[in-house]
Amino acid sequence: MLDFPRWKRIWLWGLTLAGVFLALPSLTMLAGERWPSQLPDPEINLGLDLAGGSHILLEADTAQVRSLRLEAMEEEVRRALRDADPSIAIGDISTANGRLSFMVEDESQVDAAREVLLPMTEGVGLTGQRDWTINVVDGQRFIFEPTEVGLNQAVENAMDTATDVVRRRIDELGTREPTIIRQGDDRIVVQVPGLDDPQALKALLGQTAKLEFKLVDQTALPTDIAQGIVPPGSQILPFAPDASQQGAIAVRRLGGIQGDQLTNAQQGYDQNGTPVVNITFNQEGGRKFAALTTANVGKPFAIILDGEVLSAPNINEPILGGSAQISGGFSVDSANALAISLRSGALPIDLQIVEERTVGPDLGADSIRKGVLALMIGGAAVLAFMFATYGRFGLYANAAIFLNVLIILGIMALLGTTLTLPGIAGFVLTIGTAVDANVLINERIREERRRGRRVVQAVEVGYREAQRAIIDANVTNVIAGVLLFLFGSGPIRGFAIVLIIGIVTSVFTAVTMTRMWVAGYLRKHRPSDLNI
Repeated sequence: MLDFPRWKRIWLWGLTLAGVFLALPSLTMLAGERWPSQLPDPEINLGLDLAGGSHILLEADTAQVRSLRLEAMEEEVRRALRDADPSIAIGDISTANGRLSFMVEDESQVDAAREVLLPMTEGVGLTGQRDWTINVVDGQRFIFEPTEVGLNQAVENAMDTATDVVRRRIDELGTREPTIIRQGDDRIVVQVPGLDDPQALKALLGQTAKLEFKLVDQTALPTDIAQGIVPPGSQILPFAPDASQQGAIAVRRLGGIQGDQLTNAQQGYDQNGTPVVNITFNQEGGRKFAALTTANVGKPFAIILDGEVLSAPNINEPILGGSAQISGGFSVDSANALAISLRSGALPIDLQIVEERTVGPDLGADSIRKGVLALMIGGAAVLAFMFATYGRFGLYANAAIFLNVLIILGIMALLGTTLTLPGIAGFVLTIGTAVDANVLINERIREERRRGRRVVQAVEVGYREAQRAIIDANVTNVIAGVLLFLFGSGPIRGFAIVLIIGIVTSVFTAVTMTRMWVAGYLRKHRPSDLNI
């Protein structure tokens, strides 16, 4: 237990000094000084409560889910009946009153239509209900109506997808450790520490980034469009404020291409040096885009983003390479922001900012000062108690505490974790608990000396027997910390990270390092008794 050959001492000191070196950039940053740029500079990230930043609460328009599902089901019904063998002709589809209604023209095909349409409904979880009900009235009229459980499941799926999209968009910004969590049924909380430009974040989160390519309805007259009148099957969309054209245009409501089949989007420049967004489709999207442009050479098609037309160029020739270019009066920044939104995916539902709070860095600096003050007061009290109680062995424990704090900082910097105000509380708690191991060891050594064991035997037995209790106690603490990390969020996870790292490092410093120091003391001085 007390045998520490030279290679082992070098190895342990190397690990310890490496942890201390990793902590130095963070200590320099917390002190407000600059770390030399020539040296490696792993630093801990400061959370929202320490570095300041933006807190934004987003609310989803859940009523939009119903209309989107109706639109998607209408297109799917038309495609399924058109592709049936033989094809099944239907009349105009109505979406009034939140349900889908249409008439099968040939009464003899009603049963065949039912067989085609039934597989389009799905069961919802373990409820025993389906997401749509299908009824036939008056012999030939089909009515599709979404069920309540189906709508609830669709809203849940849309919110989960929206949360993932928001997370990908913020990560693209290069921010560190954002907190993005669901709140209730229709809200998302976003906290981004150290964000210098909250307006850019709001613009990015508020953009649905729903990209569509639809054919322009050339039969619609400009005078009718101005009065809001369009032929059946078309819709009126306005041009974007920065588009080369102004006003509105009529486009075919169905039969276009959605932007959800993009594989990449990058900001670039056209032949005139104007910023554009270059997009690339996957194999299926490229095939559809090629078919659309091949069948409509010479006709205009609209590039639509979030319900606004960016441009409506003519299809001069088939576009077969699976790539396209979006232009629309972009600046470099706006083109790059759109590329980020398209790469991260479209939001399946509109999000509105209902609350915004900004935490200033001054408040964070005050929190750091008070946290460090608490750390110093608590640390000083523990150090004084350990020295007064255990003498030399208390000094070893105090040195272990000091190294423990530095190693925790170093590991957090290496892992790129975030330090929050609860994390500082975790530091204070770690100091209080880090001496537990040394208290157990020292008291066990005292007990062995009272039993009459010699100095070296008492130290060996004390470390060996106390180590079992130390390992058992810390394993249970690590389990609690892991559960806090897995099921907690935000500040709770910050506290759990510091707690877990602190438990592991405290066992290393309080047991392994102090044992090496005690062994060196005994080997050099060979005391006949211990002042402990």
